[in-house]
Amino acid sequence: MRLSKFAPFSWVVLGWNLIVILWGAFVRATGSGAGCGRHWPLCNGEIIPQAPQIAVTIEFTHRVLSAGAILLVGIMFVWGFRVSPRSHPVRKVLIAAGILILVESLLGAGLVLFELVADNSSVIRAIVVALHLANTFLLVASLALTAYWASGGAPVDIVSNQRPAMILGAGLLGMLLIGMSGAVTALGDTLFPAGSLVEGIAQDLDSSAHFLIQLRVYHPLIALAIAIYSLQVVRTLYSKNQAFARRMLIALLSVGGFQILVGTINLLLLAPIPMQLIHLFTAESVWITYVLTSAAILAH
Repeated sequence: MRLSKFAPFSWVVLGWNLIVILWGAFVRATGSGAGCGRHWPLCNGEIIPQAPQIAVTIEFTHRVLSAGAILLVGIMFVWGFRVSPRSHPVRKVLIAAGILILVESLLGAGLVLFELVADNSSVIRAIVVALHLANTFLLVASLALTAYWASGGAPVDIVSNQRPAMILGAGLLGMLLIGMSGAVTALGDTLFPAGSLVEGIAQDLDSSAHFLIQLRVYHPLIALAIAIYSLQVVRTLYSKNQAFARRMLIALLSVGGFQILVGTINLLLLAPIPMQLIHLFTAESVWITYVLTSAAILAH
């Protein structure tokens, strides 16, 4: 099949974008977002910064990785359309990936050009960060589905699976909400770090605290609610007579449980940078697993 060589490449593109996402979180966590100044796509007015400081190096590396992601998605887009039949589901998610990678770059550029980086703690930054995360999740979903369907995954049939589609769709929206609230929480942890768990809880409950601090308490509550809902999803849909779908549901349960453990450790350790990156990676893993599980359950 003509997609046999394209499929491994599409998985590589997904992996590359996960690296870009993690490095972007590292940029935010280290306060290096302003490393290249208010310049984009140039870095401090230069194509390649000369004798850069550490913050410049971190930010510039992210831009190089992001440029690579745009190039790889562009290649994947052209290649995928050349080797896939007109009615193949790969084409639809390739269009989505092409649009979302452009939106991703524009949101990143906006953060820099409008100086929504470093110590900026404004409401607009929190909103853009949340939207950036939502777009990132959707981009990852489109790339994962591209790789999955290119690898032989069956296309979805929502018309014949309306009830499962509604159940899974609600879960996907919930996952997006977790991610968006997590992005805002991570921003608050970076800008207003707590010296101890007790101090952090006191900050969260202080009515006069900055809104980013007050919002931190909602992320674990949202995550717990969606985790309970996901358990219901597994219980409800596990009975479907699809061996692969059942394995994916078990994988979702396992990865989701691990994510709760990682999130708890991250909270207890006051969100050190390594744990923030691990937490984000497991969050992306849960999201990918949920998306592919949904595709398996909704297949013909």
